[in-house]
Amino acid sequence: MSRVLVRQLKNHLGQSVVVKGWIAKVRDLGGIKFILLRDLSGLVQVVVESETACELKTEAAVCVEGAVAEAPNVIGGVEIHARSLAVVSQADYELLPFEVNRDTIPAGLDTVLNHRMLSLRNERVRAVFKIQHQIVSAFREFFSANHFTEIQTPKLVASGTEGGTELFAVEYFNRKAYLAQSPQLYKQMMVGSGLERVYEVGHAYRAELHDTVRHMNEYVSLDVEMGFIEDENDLMAIETEFLKSLFSRLRQQCGEALALFGAELPVIDAVPRLELEEARRILLRRYEKQSPPGNLDPEGERLISDHVKKEAGSDFVFITKYPVAKRPFYAMPDKQKSELTNSFDLLYRGLEITTGGQRIHSYQALKENIARFGLNPESFGYYLDCFKYGMPPHGGFAIGLERLTMKILGLANIREATLLPRDRARLEP
Repeated sequence: MSRVLVRQLKNHLGQSVVVKGWIAKVRDLGGIKFILLRDLSGLVQVVVESETACELKTEAAVCVEGAVAEAPNVIGGVEIHARSLAVVSQADYELLPFEVNRDTIPAGLDTVLNHRMLSLRNERVRAVFKIQHQIVSAFREFFSANHFTEIQTPKLVASGTEGGTELFAVEYFNRKAYLAQSPQLYKQMMVGSGLERVYEVGHAYRAELHDTVRHMNEYVSLDVEMGFIEDENDLMAIETEFLKSLFSRLRQQCGEALALFGAELPVIDAVPRLELEEARRILLRRYEKQSPPGNLDPEGERLISDHVKKEAGSDFVFITKYPVAKRPFYAMPDKQKSELTNSFDLLYRGLEITTGGQRIHSYQALKENIARFGLNPESFGYYLDCFKYGMPPHGGFAIGLERLTMKILGLANIREATLLPRDRARLEP
């Protein structure tokens, strides 16, 4: 007999089924015992008239065969009257580190992360990653439908994407290699290869000494790069369309999971755009907030997002025209103001979730800019070569998956949106 998931039981009323899962709770009423069984799709009550239940322990893995009956007053509206119950794997512990079957786990975040595999048995914790799965699926489906090709680029590289010291060095046989900060250079190369439009879902690594609720040293980046654009406006336009598609999908697929967090998804018409210097002027004028030169700090991002929400009713805002000095060597200078770039950040409810922009596509200009940034063009030979053979005007962006998940669900710490976090203090599990 094939296994039936808990969510499917209503379709099997009066039938004999097999369900498999973990014991969430055992209630003993003398000659009859009620077991709450959990599988990947939900919870169901199992009625057992057998001494077998005495051997059961919370979180043991079991297999139950029995008949499905209506039970309006129990969870899910159905229950299983067990004919047989077998322990697949007995739980072997003295004391659980926390109670799994609460609405929220009564433990600190470090304890939850130290016991991540157990914490994922909690419905609310598990829902984070079900929603994250839908985000990635929506990303792949949207860009595939728009003629993008999914690529997979190396994560062991010979040099940093943007230079600098924020690199994890590793031994690679008899030479030094690094973990990739991003697939940026490879994305551009693939545009020039003739693929023209590419995307990637991959890990990125930054050896930054942050210890904040918004930073990780390993994270998942949703990367996009496209050729034959006019300027950065084409990129902001397609990201806006993706976000519309994403939130439509989440409403359709994740209603129950979103409800666990009281999450309200934004309705997107158009995303406002503010040049960086105008945003900095607003912060100074409205909030007496001094911003760092050529940038916004975290407080500034929150305040300008609040301002846009009040003025335009948008949870999103594109901040555009960052200065050359604050962007990587490949950023395209603005035609009118050469000290600025055709680049942008996307803020969502006060947090930057995207960085992107148009790239330099001229071989000579790019080579000169690499040197201008104090880097050696010879270190980027494989990359620069592609620009000799007709690189089209192009650009792209990257969305931080965990940050996007964090803001959608209103989580307090990005580690809650990370399956197995890696930061300055955490290298296990």
